[in-house]
Amino acid sequence: MTLTLVLAALTAWALTGLLRRYALSRNVLDIPNERSSHTQPTPRGGGVAFVLVFTVFATAMALSNNGLTPALIGLLGAGLLVAITGFIDDHTPLPARWRLVGHFAGALCLLWAFNGLPTFNIFNTPLNLGAWGWLPGALYIVWLLNLYNFMDGIDGLAGAEALCVAGGGALLYALLGHTQMLWLPLLLTCSVLGFLVWNFPPAKIFMGDAGSGFLGITLAGLSLQAGHIDPNLFYSWLILLGVFVVDATLTLLRRLARKQKVYQAHRSHAYQYASRKLGSHKPVTLAVIAINLLWLLPLATATALQYINGITALAIAYVPLVIAAWRLGAGLPEPGTTQPTHTMPAQHP
Repeated sequence: MTLTLVLAALTAWALTGLLRRYALSRNVLDIPNERSSHTQPTPRGGGVAFVLVFTVFATAMALSNNGLTPALIGLLGAGLLVAITGFIDDHTPLPARWRLVGHFAGALCLLWAFNGLPTFNIFNTPLNLGAWGWLPGALYIVWLLNLYNFMDGIDGLAGAEALCVAGGGALLYALLGHTQMLWLPLLLTCSVLGFLVWNFPPAKIFMGDAGSGFLGITLAGLSLQAGHIDPNLFYSWLILLGVFVVDATLTLLRRLARKQKVYQAHRSHAYQYASRKLGSHKPVTLAVIAINLLWLLPLATATALQYINGITALAIAYVPLVIAAWRLGAGLPEPGTTQPTHTMPAQHP
């Protein structure tokens, strides 16, 4: 398996380079505007590389072992559906309602594949929502894939987060002895790693909506899969996703409180304020990696090993993140700016 994972990373790296050359030759560029966090025209669409690598390698690895399971078919199908929706939107902007149709279709595909939400462990009391869990499950998945799009706003951030979350999830499987489940999050980690070589600050190519949406729904699917294996693992995955969940959710709530349009492009996420204060993307991306490795991963591990209750650990993990995002100004308009009057999705700024 090690050789296959290395080959996946190298293939993603090479394919991203080819996509960059194609984007430059066809002038497929992300042009900076007043809502951008970058200053130079940059090729976009590099996320297609890890979408293809993950999908093809996962299919091949499954067929060479026990075959394609309904769960894997649903995971790959949902990812491709969302990626195709994002790819179309990258080239011909789609109305928000049609994007949401694609997103909810992908969410329902995932829920079908995993037979709904996992059983939750509420302070040692099992809770199975059954059919009642499909609506909150769909909302969870759609929010996670959209927040991944919102958080893909500075160089290397979304890719680094995917590495930390998927790699952390694989580590938890190893610690709990679920070695047969290691390969899927490890494959995602290696696929994104090949792309991140090109996307790490200063980015030479952006992933685009196809890539960010794919990562969001794939990580959502992996979190559901983990929860079905062990209820405590679902909390562990929510903890690993903490930086993105907190920043995007707090920003959304504060913008709603100010009666601002949710899908209006903006630069008011905590990470965007941080990058402007520091004058660079790299220290913010590195800080997020450090938070994941030094704060969230230990708490996720303690939860998985049942040293601490999942809900308690989730609160401990999130409270400092909420305070930090609040103090950075998440959801507040930039001083001296006015809100734009046009409506557009908050893609890579």
